[in-house]
Amino acid sequence: MFRATIKSLLSRKLRLGLSAFAVVLGVMFVAGSFVLTSSMAKSYDAMFAGINKNIDVQVTAKPKLDNGGNGGEAIAATIPASEVAKVESAPGVSKVTADVFADGARVIGKDGKVAPSFAPRFGSNWTGEDDLIQLREGKGPTADNEVAIDAAMAKSLNFKVGDTIGVLTLQPKKEFKLVGIFGYSGDRDTLGGSQVVAFTLPVAQELMLGEKDVYTDLQVVADAGVSQTELKKTLEGTLGGTYVVQTRDEVNEANSKDIQQALNFVNYIFLGFAGVALFVGIFLILNTFSMLVAQRTRELALFRAMGAARGQVIWSVLFEALVIGLVASVIGLAVGIGIGAILGSLLSNLGGANIDLQLSVPLSAVISSFVVGVGVTLIAALFPAIRASRIPPIAAMRDAATPDKPLTRITIVGGSIFVLGAAIMSWGLFADADNTLWGLLAGVLLVFIGVALLTPIISRPVVGLLGRIFAWSVPGQLGRRNSARNPRRTAITAAALMVSIALVTGVSTVLASASKSVTDAIGNQLNAELIVAGQQTSAQPPTFDVATLDKMEQAEGVKQVAAFYTGPARINNDQTFLAAMTNPQATKDTLGLKVKSGVIDKVGPNELIVDEDTAKDQHLQLGDSVQVQQVRGNAESYRITGIYEKNSAFTGFLASEDAAKNFQIAQPSQAFIKVDDGADVNKVEAEIKVLLADSPEVTVQNQSAFIDQITSQFDTILLFVQVLLILAILIAILGIINTLALSVIERTRELGLLRAIGLRRSQTTRMITVESVVISVFGALLGIVVGVGLGAAVVQALKSQGLSQFALPWGQMGFYLVSSVLVGVIAALLPALRAARLNVLAAISYE
Repeated sequence: MFRATIKSLLSRKLRLGLSAFAVVLGVMFVAGSFVLTSSMAKSYDAMFAGINKNIDVQVTAKPKLDNGGNGGEAIAATIPASEVAKVESAPGVSKVTADVFADGARVIGKDGKVAPSFAPRFGSNWTGEDDLIQLREGKGPTADNEVAIDAAMAKSLNFKVGDTIGVLTLQPKKEFKLVGIFGYSGDRDTLGGSQVVAFTLPVAQELMLGEKDVYTDLQVVADAGVSQTELKKTLEGTLGGTYVVQTRDEVNEANSKDIQQALNFVNYIFLGFAGVALFVGIFLILNTFSMLVAQRTRELALFRAMGAARGQVIWSVLFEALVIGLVASVIGLAVGIGIGAILGSLLSNLGGANIDLQLSVPLSAVISSFVVGVGVTLIAALFPAIRASRIPPIAAMRDAATPDKPLTRITIVGGSIFVLGAAIMSWGLFADADNTLWGLLAGVLLVFIGVALLTPIISRPVVGLLGRIFAWSVPGQLGRRNSARNPRRTAITAAALMVSIALVTGVSTVLASASKSVTDAIGNQLNAELIVAGQQTSAQPPTFDVATLDKMEQAEGVKQVAAFYTGPARINNDQTFLAAMTNPQATKDTLGLKVKSGVIDKVGPNELIVDEDTAKDQHLQLGDSVQVQQVRGNAESYRITGIYEKNSAFTGFLASEDAAKNFQIAQPSQAFIKVDDGADVNKVEAEIKVLLADSPEVTVQNQSAFIDQITSQFDTILLFVQVLLILAILIAILGIINTLALSVIERTRELGLLRAIGLRRSQTTRMITVESVVISVFGALLGIVVGVGLGAAVVQALKSQGLSQFALPWGQMGFYLVSSVLVGVIAALLPALRAARLNVLAAISYE
């Protein structure tokens, strides 16, 4: 039996190889994600160890707000200069270096725009050259109008020593003379892609921290014979609980933890799409083994007649699946390691970072690859194996393959799974509980399985209807009937494409609804013709010079200006964001706020207004007092003086302009401008644009352009999803190719007879192509319907979060449908060519 299984496996290498390819792609994603994240984490660990090798203990101040107030980077707190002397005089201290090193120094390029960066943009004080920092050109800054920048930024922005550069910080644009360009040890132009501007110490304190004689951290070197742990305990006793004292190892560990969190996000994305690829691959493997079992009916029946037990038949089929899974896992692991190494090399050298890549293949990558690869293949082959074991020995006397069974049982099972999945998905979407994400994902998975099981009952009428479009010729009629003759096979093949199309259609539906909701909110609620705003690409919001506000209000044709400062805050222990208004009356008019209770057009110091939903969620009423902690200063008591009705243009807490003094950046980030009746909006826009010349992070736009700026982010998300799902669609195409190729073999005699009675090669090709296109279009239609349903459920669940409008992405859905025709044509090429080249006499005599 074993030798027979090996021979059977070798005789179908190509067909089984196509199935293995789906597993290879999924395993590649899994292995690549683990290798990439492990290698990058190891590389950053080595980099941080090198950066901090000359310190023993680091002292930092505890920030007023943890995690920047809302899950972002912690906002740097300051250490007074008086504490430096305490540390210097502490026992066991050899040397103390006081640093200013804070995120938020944005360099303006020669094109007048802020240098783009998704990595931190630090401002620091120049401390001179050492083992880490090395001057490449010029000198360090010594005067208050001088700066030095890292080599990566100098290269990307084409700056040279002697140039004048503009820098945005806590203050508006200031110009400096570039006197030095520096790099780092190991011929690195940057550390991890970050941008660094070095000022003199007083300027760094003023521009990056907003205070004199303060620092962000103290780097402490211990006396000989004093360990890191001993020095840490000493300094904790000296400084008390106000400061965070960490050993070098603890600093490195904390830095690594931050990097690992970012890398985990990438890992989850890759693993998510690996799951999709493998789920789609299950349909391909299931269909392949089902057809092979059907074609081997006589062979397997002979085994049974010769004494093979049912268990031997099952293990025979599963052994083939095991070999496929093992081979695919080995190949996928090897390719995944290569992909991880290539991506790691690209990321480690991005922007001149020149990080020494430490290639790492963790045990988790190897184990996951084989568990996933072999497990998916065995699961997919299990049902065909059981079906093979039920073939009676008498079937050896028949010519026909096993007939299709009634669809009643599979329809009932599919319907039950679909209902269960829909219920779990609804709980995940609507339940007010923690950790509902896994419920949502499980529900979506069950919905897909349920739909796949229901597809056979749907396929016959739908495929028959679709086929009539191509039934204008004899080959078209034959292709239509072929695609409808085996509902199970057609359903499984179409389901593979359905999953990919459903996911991308669901995402498209949610994003189209989000775009319509934004358009509706701005169009119906916003009573401002012009908006001053920018896109946030770092921890700091884009801001503009507060001095331009008065000029805006005085500009010809301007009726009202409502400007906002924004920043993180903790309000009664809830991490959130706070906005400060320059003009409450203008805010009420331009944002279309309507009073629910109290007063909302007058807000004084230590007063807040809030929308009714937030007030309800936080159990707040008019007149209540709340504690507000901002980035700067101590917690203050604020009183709720007004509650405004639910508004789709703006929600949350609003304070007076007085609150802006405690924001990290005390400059406005947005402004809404209402023009006079009859004024030329374009003319006013041009005038405001001139006023914002020194604030390159923001632009002035009309409502339409503002909407486009916001919704363009949705287009980027959709493109990302489409690109990653291309591999899943490729697997679906392979599934169609495999199904048609096996179908051609199964119908060899039939095709020979058709050719013998006059069917030409071109007509044979057209027949196979019609069959492929019908299956492909059916899968796309099913995916669009399921995707719209999933998208509608998500939109409904997020209705209270501002997703107030439902919209269908008609353009994308039409594109997916048209593309499915092309997919069908491409998938039919090789099977149709094989069918057309069949030798008529050999085909008629085929057993």
